[in-house]
Amino acid sequence: MAKRVPVKTALVGLLVAPSAMAQQDPAQTPAPAPATPSTENQPAAPSTAPATMQTVTVTGSRPSEDFQTTRASINRLGAANLMDVPQSVVVINRALMQSQGVTRLEDAVRNAPGVTIGSAEGGNIGTNININGFSARTDIYLDGMRDRGQYYRDVFALEQVEVLMGPSSMLFGRGSTGGVINQVTKKPFQKQATEVSVQATTNGLVRSTADVNTPFGENNAARVSAMFQAGKASTVDQTNVLDFGLAPTVKLGIGTPTEVTLSAYLMHRKDQVNYGVPNLNGYPLNAPRNTAWGFSDDYTEQDVVNLQSLIEHKFSPDLNLRNQTEFVWVNTAVRETSGGFVGTLGANGGFVGAQQGPNNVYYSAAPLGNLWIRQLSRDRTINDMTVENQTELTAKFNTGSVGHTLLMGIDINYESYTNQAFSRTGTCNGVALPTGSVGCTPAGYTVGASTPGNVATTLGNYASSQAWGAGFYFNDTIQLLPQVKLVGGLRWDYYAASISNSINSGNTAGSTAVPYQYQPDSFLSVRAGVIFEPTPAQSYYVSYSTSFNPSLEQLTSTTGGSYLPPENNKGVEAGVKYELLNANLSLNAAVFSIVKNNARTQNPDGTYSPSGNVQVSGGRVGFAGRITPEWQVFGGYAYLNGVILQGLSYQNGLGNTTGKVPLNTPTDSANLWTTYTFKETYEIGGGMFYVGQRYANNANTVVVPAYARFDLTAAYKQPTYDVRLNVYNLFNSVYYDGVIASDGGRAVMGSGTTGMITLNYRL
Repeated sequence: MAKRVPVKTALVGLLVAPSAMAQQDPAQTPAPAPATPSTENQPAAPSTAPATMQTVTVTGSRPSEDFQTTRASINRLGAANLMDVPQSVVVINRALMQSQGVTRLEDAVRNAPGVTIGSAEGGNIGTNININGFSARTDIYLDGMRDRGQYYRDVFALEQVEVLMGPSSMLFGRGSTGGVINQVTKKPFQKQATEVSVQATTNGLVRSTADVNTPFGENNAARVSAMFQAGKASTVDQTNVLDFGLAPTVKLGIGTPTEVTLSAYLMHRKDQVNYGVPNLNGYPLNAPRNTAWGFSDDYTEQDVVNLQSLIEHKFSPDLNLRNQTEFVWVNTAVRETSGGFVGTLGANGGFVGAQQGPNNVYYSAAPLGNLWIRQLSRDRTINDMTVENQTELTAKFNTGSVGHTLLMGIDINYESYTNQAFSRTGTCNGVALPTGSVGCTPAGYTVGASTPGNVATTLGNYASSQAWGAGFYFNDTIQLLPQVKLVGGLRWDYYAASISNSINSGNTAGSTAVPYQYQPDSFLSVRAGVIFEPTPAQSYYVSYSTSFNPSLEQLTSTTGGSYLPPENNKGVEAGVKYELLNANLSLNAAVFSIVKNNARTQNPDGTYSPSGNVQVSGGRVGFAGRITPEWQVFGGYAYLNGVILQGLSYQNGLGNTTGKVPLNTPTDSANLWTTYTFKETYEIGGGMFYVGQRYANNANTVVVPAYARFDLTAAYKQPTYDVRLNVYNLFNSVYYDGVIASDGGRAVMGSGTTGMITLNYRL
């Protein structure tokens, strides 16, 4: 690692420099008046009022930034105003994230009911999220471009996070069964502004961010966001992190017909990742909440490089052309150890797994003090690369009395992926363990030792793959009548992927491992909707949309070499959206149904068949905005009725899954966040996150209990600085944060009560 030290030192220097600037005496800023909802993409900055102005006394409280956002950044939606989008969209903006002290993407999207968290699983690590019961592992975007790399995402460079619910292949191409998550980065603007933040938690995590915006020339500006953090991320043992990131952006020609934006997102992480709690007797093992069963020298090291360019040209107010290009490279080196299986010690001191009982549930009558954990190695080195280009033309015109907003686009992309697996195999008290099992450790506490020196490391499978894709699409928003809009779109995609695995490079007869496979797919996606708006403050809609998932979409496959058609998904939704209290409060509600056909199901021999069907139906409500100028609210509720209509899954001997609930799909989930600002200076608030009971596997043999977590916040605000206190998990509830399907089903323990103090300073 010595070769990376100069880069680390340079990034730390960039963070220290803005902090030093913050020691200067800043100008004072007048308190803002209650504002209408705004998405202005800039940090707060002081202004210098003329000394000759007369004193004006304003009664009432100074509001904080709005939680409400009424416009989206995704150009392909065909409408920036969310009232004109015939789908549910939840926008988590920077004001809400700052109020909650959010630092990770996972914590941001908790504010969208129906979104649940996964964790490191099988060949996938990094940010894993489910939307409406379906995996969104490859449905995460950065400024509208696919962000498919396997890494843990931070929010230091984000202005807001947009969660679009429902199948959306017409807008985004393959994937998006349950929906998509779009991260919107901070953009330059024409005003000098600097904001520096320092945070510290009771767990020992220290974090600093900086956001510096500098205009130059007549129509240009540059903006740099930076982050550094180190320490223990959770009350759970072995969760230390050492991360830093840099996100520079330059925007040229601001306000002119041609605007050019060049941006980069650079990050280095070296973390210890929580791989969760193994199951016993149908539930996560009831061990002390801080326990971890890995080694003190475990690590997940990641480097992320995301480069983007955006060129926008306005031929006229009604004709706009944009071209966006993205290059992403993610390198991940992992040596992690998880607690895989629970058991006891035999007469010879070797590990004896818990016996299998009825309904495929493993059981043991031994007390916790007599239980042991068989540790599994999760080692690999991954390289992900994506190159993508999108060209879009937007035209507004009339055909007689009918208005049109027409979007046409071309999307071309190339992706490559390699994954070299490693395996560490050791012993349990001198007794040999199966391949990939590192050792054994008591179940009741963290040992905290380093990896034993006598554990051998061997090379495993080397997976290599690449894919080419092209999409051609158009979407028309038709103003049929003053109160009626029609939305319709089509997209044709071609996606061809090839994979190879060294595990069976000789193509041995009888082996189900895939030595090489090439598969081209094409699909026509549809989007249609009707919107009725009797007044600007009311919107009623119905919509229909489709999406598809190629079998090699994640560029991985080791079993089942036959051609599998794409999974195809259909979604219907009906909803209402309202703006109340002079548009200061937004309300929305929807009912929906999503059906996945041709779902891949595992056969007894390890191969797969396209015979599955999954359906998730439900409803959701949401709200965001101000009830009074001082009182803000944000929240929602989602009901999901998920069922596997047809499925077989013999993985880990779990058996038939027909009639079961899809994993990580709670029936109920809800969230609420509220703050009150008084005397122009003080803010108090808090909220809760509730997730109902869910299952850790599709056979429903491991139950992850429901939980409710309560958080608090309090802030002292001044024009140039504010101090904020956040308390997470106020009542120290035992809850499970994420769900992992591997090893029969594991769950990640959430952090205990944690306090965080934040100082924000603005120049």
